[in-house]
Amino acid sequence: MTRRIVLALVGAVVLAMVAVGYGVLTSAREHTTVAAANALSLVGPRIMFRSTAPDSKGHLALVAKDDPDGPRSVSALGCLRVYAAAGTGACLRQDGALTTFQIAILDRNLNVEKAIPLVGVPNRTRVSGDGRLVAWTVFVAGDSYNHGRFSTRAGLIDLRSDDMVDSLEFLSVTLDGHPYTAPDLNFWGITFAADDNLFYATMSTGGNRYLVEGDIAAKTVRTIAKNVECPSLSPDGTRIAFKSAIDGDPAKGWRLSVLDLASGTRTPLAEARSVDDQPAWLDANTIGYSIPRGTGDSDVWVVPADGSGSPRLLIPHAESPAALG
Repeated sequence: MTRRIVLALVGAVVLAMVAVGYGVLTSAREHTTVAAANALSLVGPRIMFRSTAPDSKGHLALVAKDDPDGPRSVSALGCLRVYAAAGTGACLRQDGALTTFQIAILDRNLNVEKAIPLVGVPNRTRVSGDGRLVAWTVFVAGDSYNHGRFSTRAGLIDLRSDDMVDSLEFLSVTLDGHPYTAPDLNFWGITFAADDNLFYATMSTGGNRYLVEGDIAAKTVRTIAKNVECPSLSPDGTRIAFKSAIDGDPAKGWRLSVLDLASGTRTPLAEARSVDDQPAWLDANTIGYSIPRGTGDSDVWVVPADGSGSPRLLIPHAESPAALG
């Protein structure tokens, strides 16, 4: 696969404003153990996340899976979003200057193995179940069709071959069974299937949001459902956790739900608050997500994946969770 980089330039002033927004963090947290990055590991029954506590704000952190409210180990790495699987980590972060960003690929000891520059403000990241594929989403500005508002770009890399899809916009699109092109295509929220080829993501065009299934080898995406955002594929590959705009209008907030891929059945989850996040499967039956508690602060909550039960606070002063081991 040939690397192609044809991305819109991002206005430095706009990026700086967003970066400042990301950096404002105020929260409270006790029992924090601060450690060097190489003293930590992505191995074992842990949950990795981005801390929003005042003594570790913005840092990659870990807690024991069986004691998520207990002592947290904090890395020296500062990240805007994090994720990990099979000993491979992803840290979306600033790249020195306030207006430049990168995705840092981490080994199991949190050493940076590769750093890829990103044109835009980082927003989402995912790692495939075997650690081979890494994806990212960024906000960009400057698209003429979007009248100065933010657009999105989503890309991915195969760490084994170094093949990269810089933007899903380069892939051939099929919408409702027909080939489709449009200047307003936006993609975000990639999640990977177990075969290291198929993936799912959100595509927007013409004011509509679609769940798409992508094929890396064939360089194609096709729509399979409407009003599905920020998908997250279940460990068994049969269900998609996602957020959907209430009444199709993002201004009304988002409802967390699960889609059965075989039947198309949608199950609203017990979380009634608006969830503006890409949910994460913490196990086969549990969905994790973040809920803001104030400016720059949030908590990780969980809810059963079958629509039963009620939301439960899992990790205070945290966001961007990923289950390890």
